[in-house]
Amino acid sequence: MQAAEQTNNTKSVFSPNSGDLYKRWRDKKLSEHPENIADLLVEVNDPRSMSNSEYEALLDLTQKANMAIYIGNTGTDPSPEIPMAVANRFGLGQINKNWLADDNGLTSLTVVSDGVRKNYIPYTNRLIHWHTDGYYNALDKQIHALNLHVVQKAAKGGENQLMDHEIAYILLREKNPDFIRALMDDDVMMIPAGTKPGGGVRPDSPGPVFSITDNGNLHMRYTARARNIEWSQDPLVQEAITYLQEILNDENSAYVFKGLLEPGMGLISNNVLHDRAAFTDSEENKRHYYRARYFDRLTNTDTRI
Repeated sequence: MQAAEQTNNTKSVFSPNSGDLYKRWRDKKLSEHPENIADLLVEVNDPRSMSNSEYEALLDLTQKANMAIYIGNTGTDPSPEIPMAVANRFGLGQINKNWLADDNGLTSLTVVSDGVRKNYIPYTNRLIHWHTDGYYNALDKQIHALNLHVVQKAAKGGENQLMDHEIAYILLREKNPDFIRALMDDDVMMIPAGTKPGGGVRPDSPGPVFSITDNGNLHMRYTARARNIEWSQDPLVQEAITYLQEILNDENSAYVFKGLLEPGMGLISNNVLHDRAAFTDSEENKRHYYRARYFDRLTNTDTRI
């Protein structure tokens, strides 16, 4: 797993004290970043056996934007081997086998009306606010990569919004560099003690919003949900979180990408910020996504200048 460090990693562009190093990286990042969701799309004949050119096109996008979307030809084929093969091609092996996942570690996201899953929002048709996956995990089990694969879309709704977490970092830092320092404190966002899913007691889980991995990459831990979250009452933290919400909710932002994934399509990402709109199923169109969370990061996507 990738260890998370704090502000003392001065060799990383994400250190609040990185100065000119950060500025060079920022200028390159903004000049290369995709301009809309269409720029993230790559046609892939069969995600289970990508050609080298297909893989390189997707990799190039993940290096620039921490995400890419493939358009596969598998349609509504429910084979779990499709997303597993994609993950394998991108060097992902440390899957987070949460207690509601399938035996292979994949989670089948579809509306469930009975059993324990019905109590958790991913298995409903309700909207899910902006977040990064696994924000409630212990700090030594953070999610660094998130992949989605679409088997079936809903009859109506279910769009996703996406934002590169490195862009959110830039916008916050450009507004006020002290926002970054505040959001790197180790007690900014608390998941209060409670009962673990599946049983057992979970202790308080405090942690930062932004942290720096041992490879100098940026990791983000965030949710816009109001329940079961305790934010630091430090005025600077409150100001920073308010501004982050403004960034994410800006309908005219050039960096918030919105779209509806079709069957056979999939998202490959370093756990970027995302949300989900509410949706309505029908007999013919019952929304079904495969979700895979990984403790490791997409290979060959470490931050570069």
